[in-house]
Amino acid sequence: MSSNTSIKQRVVVTGVGALSSLGHNAEEFWTNLVAGKPGVKALEGERFQNELKFDFPCKIASFVSEDFQIDTELLDEKEQRRFDTFTHFALHSTQEALRNAKLEVGSSYSAEEVGCILGIGMGGFPYLEDEHYKFVQGSRARTSPFMIPAIIPNMATGMIGIKFGIKGINYSISSACASSGHALEAGYLQITSGNQKAMIVGGAEAVLTKFTNAGFASMKALSKRDVDPSQASCPFSSDRDGFVMGEGAGILVLESLESAQKRGAPILAELVGHGSSCDAFHITAPHEEGRGAVQSMTKALQNANIKAEEIDYINAHGTSTPLGDKIETRAIKTVFKDHAYKLNVSSTKSMVGHLLGAAAGLESVACVLALKNQTVPPTINLNNPDPECDLNYTPNKAEKRKLKYALNNAFGFGGTNSSIIFKTFE
Repeated sequence: MSSNTSIKQRVVVTGVGALSSLGHNAEEFWTNLVAGKPGVKALEGERFQNELKFDFPCKIASFVSEDFQIDTELLDEKEQRRFDTFTHFALHSTQEALRNAKLEVGSSYSAEEVGCILGIGMGGFPYLEDEHYKFVQGSRARTSPFMIPAIIPNMATGMIGIKFGIKGINYSISSACASSGHALEAGYLQITSGNQKAMIVGGAEAVLTKFTNAGFASMKALSKRDVDPSQASCPFSSDRDGFVMGEGAGILVLESLESAQKRGAPILAELVGHGSSCDAFHITAPHEEGRGAVQSMTKALQNANIKAEEIDYINAHGTSTPLGDKIETRAIKTVFKDHAYKLNVSSTKSMVGHLLGAAAGLESVACVLALKNQTVPPTINLNNPDPECDLNYTPNKAEKRKLKYALNNAFGFGGTNSSIIFKTFE
């Protein structure tokens, strides 16, 4: 009887794309991240002054600069008006990631061998708000026929398929702030199972509107530091008072190592482990002992087949909320024990804010670039550490150190958790 034992494919990252308040591409993002540049600003400018978006309960955010323009070869001026901003962001960063990976669909791989799974936490809220405003004003005839396609979360992946000729698996994941972490896990599994040769994964989000702002503000989830926006996002600080909303995209190209090497692709890092879990505890609050976070990190370590002591850097969920930062710290200590004090931790949300469903996508780009450059990005605004948050959060200044393994945490409402482990490619 013949054996049909399969060997699990190794999965590597060959390209990244990034869009945030720190820049329109991965190079700008990384340069400003390492420099500790704050991306949080007052909600000013034409974008935030029209009748729909004027009176924000929280008047700060981390938003993409107004000079951002999507390539008209991706979306011409007419098409731009038909799609919500999150789809613009996803297309833009996918274009960058594919270029960096030197991957041409139909040439590097057949269209059917490439797939796309993105994490989109909320979808097209700006487009929905604009259309709803017209509707309640009695202008039903003016409701756009593009409204429904524009707002559904999978339109970003659908448009990536259309614009780049990708015919493999294609869908979006919505699991709150863990969405793009779960998208990376799903993409990894598509490659290790042999279903796809390459996957576009990550996430995009653009929900800086009056309505979503009011919703998060009513939950008392947002920082109220309007006086000095640059200091508002201060994870692990004793005076943290909530997260700052962010927007943008973080996209990664994953390929099997064998396929990437065969086509001579640039290899930035290896994705070696993943873990997911559910707190089964509360709709918004994490379990007091970080039970779900402990489980997802432990699963990721087991999946990567490495010891806790081998992790060098954790890009924390670190949202700057009073409860979340303390509990994540507690979970890290539970998993890593004494080693928790020897590794570096940082929250890049201190600079880019919280990108919600896209957070883990952008933060995974940060992990990949940290490994590539052997540099840990800082946690800025950490001048008054919380006594209960007593790890090395890489305060205020980037740190050069030898990095082999980096872990990214993403935890979402509903108690959903994701942990992803990357390794320096050797």
